[in-house]
Amino acid sequence: MPPHASSPGTHADRLHRVVVIVDANSNPFELGCATEVFGLRRPEVGRELYDFRLCSPEPDTLMRDGFFTLSGVAGLEAAEAADTVIVPNRPDADVPRRPAVLDAVRRAHARGARLVGFCSGAFTLAEAGVLDGRRATAHWQWADDFRARFPAVALEEDVLFVDDGDILTAAGSAAALDLGLHLVRRDHGAEIANAVSRRLVFAAHRDGGQRQFVERPVPDIPDESLAPVLAWAQERLDEPLTVAVLAARAAVSPATLHRRFRAQLGTTPLAWLTGERVALACRLIERGEARLDAVARSSGLGSAAHLRALMRRETGLAPSEYRRRFGPGFP
Repeated sequence: MPPHASSPGTHADRLHRVVVIVDANSNPFELGCATEVFGLRRPEVGRELYDFRLCSPEPDTLMRDGFFTLSGVAGLEAAEAADTVIVPNRPDADVPRRPAVLDAVRRAHARGARLVGFCSGAFTLAEAGVLDGRRATAHWQWADDFRARFPAVALEEDVLFVDDGDILTAAGSAAALDLGLHLVRRDHGAEIANAVSRRLVFAAHRDGGQRQFVERPVPDIPDESLAPVLAWAQERLDEPLTVAVLAARAAVSPATLHRRFRAQLGTTPLAWLTGERVALACRLIERGEARLDAVARSSGLGSAAHLRALMRRETGLAPSEYRRRFGPGFP
């Protein structure tokens, strides 16, 4: 995010303002995702996280396929005061967005607001001209069309979302939740993001990208759920867990366990373990543990040097910087 853009926790006088622009034929699901992540009260975390509003260029907005009409929301002027603007996403990606919406997106970008596009929202951002020379993603189904129309954008089609600083895009409908939780993690830390994900009953972080959904169909008889072995491992992250140990717990061979992880989580057992351990290390730092050796031992990462390397890789922050941003005393 640019230095002059507003960030949650940095303003004592107000919350970070998230505004969703809703336009004709917008998708209800992604609107629901944004509302669920940014708009609901969070008594479980002890404080409000965002100031959330919807806005539209017209008083009554007919949603996708005429499912319902949205009314009673603010006009486009609400986007002028937003710190984060979530742009419209619609199934008719080939239909030009209305000029008033594109102008609102351009103005938000010019003043340093954070811009977010879910699924086909990348088309809105690209039409506004703010994605030229930038990284982005969109639903795999539209990848070829997107590249043909917007060759100046560096499209990444094998990921769930792209964080390019002040512009973020999610690949598909459910990936809106992945990106939403990523933003909560970026704004408020892993502890808060995990609390929100538990409320949603959704993984705080899904490894793997769109390719897991493109290359293979849903099996007629799905593999057994990994939930029991995942829950068991999460209670023992400080122990020397290996693929063999996890496979034995699941009563399958290591090869079968690998296949199930790939099919159900889009990642490998070791990559999942590393992600869970880094998330635990982040929570320990947020709770006030200052000794990096103790954090590394408790999270199963072994040494302070290994902890530093993995935290930089997974969060983009060194432990000391993470502590300054999200440790005790963070609003």
